[in-house]
Amino acid sequence: MRNSEHSEQPKKKGPDFERLKKDVLAWLARGLPEYLTYHSVEHTKNVLEAAIRIAEAEDVTDRDLLELKTAAVFHDTGFVLGTGDHEKSSCKLAREWMPKYGYSSSAISRVCEMILATNIPQKPKNHLSKVLCDADLDYLGREDFWAISNRLFQEFKYLGVVSDEEDWNQLQLRFFKSHSYFTDTARDWRNEKKAEHLAEVKALVEQ
Repeated sequence: MRNSEHSEQPKKKGPDFERLKKDVLAWLARGLPEYLTYHSVEHTKNVLEAAIRIAEAEDVTDRDLLELKTAAVFHDTGFVLGTGDHEKSSCKLAREWMPKYGYSSSAISRVCEMILATNIPQKPKNHLSKVLCDADLDYLGREDFWAISNRLFQEFKYLGVVSDEEDWNQLQLRFFKSHSYFTDTARDWRNEKKAEHLAEVKALVEQ
């Protein structure tokens, strides 16, 4: 009888990622200031999609994939609190939110490690962090680069990071020269188009 009762106990549920994603994205939509034309809800969705694509190609599965997706959802939440040290703020928010959705303390630590790795210059120390970093800057080697780049220019101009297009192009050129993708997948998928964009930015600087 005791064994029968034991076998009928429900299995412990894992983290509820889908509910967390829905709630965090809704919170971001309400809380992100309009001047963040690049670091928007659309950017977070974009990074999540890129992270999933890269992860699948890199054979990331199960718990690792779940935590990677969670890190992607949280990685820029700190912008709701302010633009300074937003990765640390994002990690703080992850620590506050994740327990409510069934995540363990060890999972939260791994998610925070991924989030902190996206700080520029990126310095990922493990495979999952490398995937998230590449997803965060996936647009550098995509067809929609110029549209997304313009949104970042508008945001940086508002924040006083750059003063005009000439200043922005110089910054972009320095960034392109310093950036490298970390995963084989991102290099295979994005390096060729990224090199084209580098050449285009270089031409703008030199004209």
